[in-house]
This record gives sequence, C-alpha cells and structure tokens, in this order.
Amino acid sequence: MKDKMMRNNNMGVLSLLAFGWASLFVANAQPAPTPQPNKDAAKKSKVILPKKPGEITKPETPNIIFIVVDDLGWGDLGIYGQKLIKTPYIDKLSSEGMRFTQFYAGAPLGNASRCAILTGKHTGHSYIRGNRPASLRTIDTVIPMFLQGNAQYENIALGKWNLGGKGSPGEPFKKGFRHWLGFVDQTHANNHYPTYVWRYEPGIKGINGWNGDVQIAANAKSQRNSYSTDLLTKAALNTIRIYKPDWYKNYRPFFLYLAYTAPHANNQLAEKAGNGMEVPTDFPYSGEKWPRPERNKAAMITRLDTAIGQIMAKLREYKMDEDTLIFLTSDNGPHQEGGNNPAFFRSAGPFRGIKGHLYEGGLRVPMVARWTGKIKPNTVSNEPFAHWDVLPTILSAARVPRPREIDGISFMPTLLGRDQKTRHDYLYWEMHEYGSQQAARKGDWKAIRPAPGKALELYNIKRDPSESQNVARNNPEIIKDFETYLRSARTRSLLWPITQPKETAGR
Repeated sequence: MKDKMMRNNNMGVLSLLAFGWASLFVANAQPAPTPQPNKDAAKKSKVILPKKPGEITKPETPNIIFIVVDDLGWGDLGIYGQKLIKTPYIDKLSSEGMRFTQFYAGAPLGNASRCAILTGKHTGHSYIRGNRPASLRTIDTVIPMFLQGNAQYENIALGKWNLGGKGSPGEPFKKGFRHWLGFVDQTHANNHYPTYVWRYEPGIKGINGWNGDVQIAANAKSQRNSYSTDLLTKAALNTIRIYKPDWYKNYRPFFLYLAYTAPHANNQLAEKAGNGMEVPTDFPYSGEKWPRPERNKAAMITRLDTAIGQIMAKLREYKMDEDTLIFLTSDNGPHQEGGNNPAFFRSAGPFRGIKGHLYEGGLRVPMVARWTGKIKPNTVSNEPFAHWDVLPTILSAARVPRPREIDGISFMPTLLGRDQKTRHDYLYWEMHEYGSQQAARKGDWKAIRPAPGKALELYNIKRDPSESQNVARNNPEIIKDFETYLRSARTRSLLWPITQPKETAGR
C-alpha cells in the first residue's frame, strides 16, 4: 500500500512538473550548451536510476515526437541543398533516418496546414481551410483523440496552436491533449519574447482548465530575456525527462506535438523597426556582410537546429532512440515577411513561389523521419505525400486503425522500407487569402486555378519542377480530367467558399 501511495504521489509530482514550469520562466536568453552531432550523449551522461523492483515493461508502440516549424523553406536546410545556413543536427537527424523530397504542406498557409496535419483531411474536406481566425468544431477528431483509449498515449502539445482559442470547441485540451503550453493565436505566437503563455494541466488544484496567462517574468516591462524557441525546447526536454522509462511509474508512450514559431517573422515588430526576424543574437553569422534580416533569419534557423540537437541528445541520454519516432516538417514554404528576402538563401530551393502560393515553393516542404532500428539510416523517399498523411502514419505506428473519414494514407510502409501499395491518385489544395484558388497533382502533372473562373495552368513537375512552362494548351484531355476532379474534390464551406474575397494573407 505504501509503495502504491508513493507511486501515486510521484505521478502527481510528475504531472505538476511535466514541463518544468518553474524553470521555464527563468531569464535566460542563451540556448543550452550545444551537443556535439557526432558523439553519443549517453556516453557522456550515464543515467543512474534507483534500484528497481523489476524490469521495466515497455509498450510495443513508440513514443512519437512531431515537430512542425513555421515558414521554414524546402531550401533552408543543408539536406536540401542549403550552403550558407548551418543546420548540422537536422542534417544528422536525416542521416539517421529518412528524408522526403516530394512532401507537401496541407496548404500554403499555416492554420490550414496544421488542421490538415491533425485531422488527416485536405483543404477540400477540412473545416479550417485558410488563415482567417476559426476554431475546430466539436465533431472534428484529431490525432491525440485517436491515441487515447486502447493506445494509452500521454498527449502533450507545446507551442503554436491557432486552431481554437479560449472558450472555443477547438481548445487543445478539448482535442485530446492532456498537457498544453503555448500560444493560441497568431499575434501572440509571433512575438518571440512573449510576456505570457497559456497553460492547461488537469487534475491539479487551481489549474483544472485554463490557467489564464502564465506570466514570463524574464520578459516583463519590455525585457527580452526568454526567447520562445528556447522556452519551448526546455519544455520539450522536460517532457522527455518526465516520460523516460523508469521503475517508479507505469511506463506509457507519449505523443508530443511540438510547434515552434521560428523562423516566422514578428510582423508587429517589423512595422516599427523594419526587421521582424527576431532573435537574441545573429551568431554565428555576425561577421557576414549580409542584410541584417538575412543574418537574423539564418541565426533563427541555426538556433532552431541546435534545439533539435538538444532533443536528440536527451533521447540518447535516456536510451530512448529505439523507442521514439521523430518527425520534422514545416507548415508551408518560406515567407517574405519582416524584411526577409526568400531569394537571398534560395529558401524555396529550385521551385517557383513562396508562402501563400500554390506553386511548389509554397507547398513543397521539408520532411524528415527517424526511428532508430526501424527506419534504415540515410534513406531518401521520392514518393509524393502530404500533411494529411501524417495522421494515418502516426496511428499506424501506434497500432490504431485508420479512420474511414479521412483523406490521408499511411506512409509507414515507405518508412520501414516496404512496398508502398497504397498511393494517392490526386493531391488537392485550396487557398483563400488572395482570392480563392485551387490546385491538384496527379502523377507528374499539376494543375493550378489562380482564381475562380480562370483557366487552369498545367505543369509537368518531373520535367519542369520550377513550373516555368504552362503546357495547358497542348494537353486538353489532361485539363479536362483535372476540371472534373476539381469539381468533386471539395465539400461546400460557408467560411471558405470559392469566391473572390478582398482579404489579404498577412499571417
């Protein structure tokens, strides 16, 4: 009985400290010491656990960490050809797993992409199809809701949400996340030195529901000491620490949805200062004779890369590599906000367009996956997949059946080096911020309708990845096929009709 009470008390303490609340708000602008990419952190820091009454029984399903960063272009990473910005840890993550060359965002803007990731539906069927403020509905089912029940996952969300604010049916803790720390809306998230964050932690007196705004003292009174990337990384590291396998609690797998704001611009700051690429220091690019926004952007990405290295090192420290499946992607293509020039680093790679465009530069995004012992190291997939495929893939890892009412397919066979028998006939997108637009891809062909009533543009992605040659006039049968598909690919939406709105993107 005493041992049982001790375990229960420990779990209560663990729940309270799951994200290291006290340490999150310490004034510290510098990232943690940088781990060495080619050394095993476990050898440096041996984990010493208390004597245990028996062996740890691990579940057969992995921990899952899904990292989505904000406005990181396909060409911003070394593994996709970037030469100027240093990303050694993401490159190492790729070398230890699989890199995808034809992975697509759910939309060319963040809110709709995040909805596609979590619901498994493309923008013709998802509820949130653009960046206008909106909330997930009660009927919308997302990844952590499937992982509860028999899968028995602990579900944690950190960072940018944008799918429902306070009082809405889309609040994170109403969507299966047992623990949550972050930003509910765009404006709040884009300040990289937030003065407060929102938190939810169940079962603790005074925090059962929204805890209101948790103040970050280090950033009070216009101070700039606690950077959001560092804050979220610390919370992620504490999450791994809390859910590491040890003897005094029942070991359960966790799903961590980690949504960084970087390298999104602080547009409000840009309006005042002309440079919204907000970062504590432009190291290691301080000596470069680049425009300041570009030095800052590069520093934001490298700082983010260091954070990924810290997460990898923590998993090695606790010998959790083989127990954890990691994904890293971006919500859409690179932006030109906050004084940033996406052409400077060729952030879209060889592709046309940027964030907000249905051309490849707005939709083609990085995707890396690592699962030590399961995914063969240093492999590359050229198979087209999209954000709405994330949900069924994660459910496959968790051994949860795929729901029928989604558009996504599991790419787990590809990850495991098996035959990918199920493939997409079409990929579909909508974009509503610059006038309603549609796009679809079938095989090597991609069609784009730049506005309602406009003729379709047609590109062969394999021969013309930069989409420089519109070959619609030469392929009337292919155009006819796309016209038929586009009429059937979407359900009616009152919030996002196919019209010509006057709104602008700006998010």
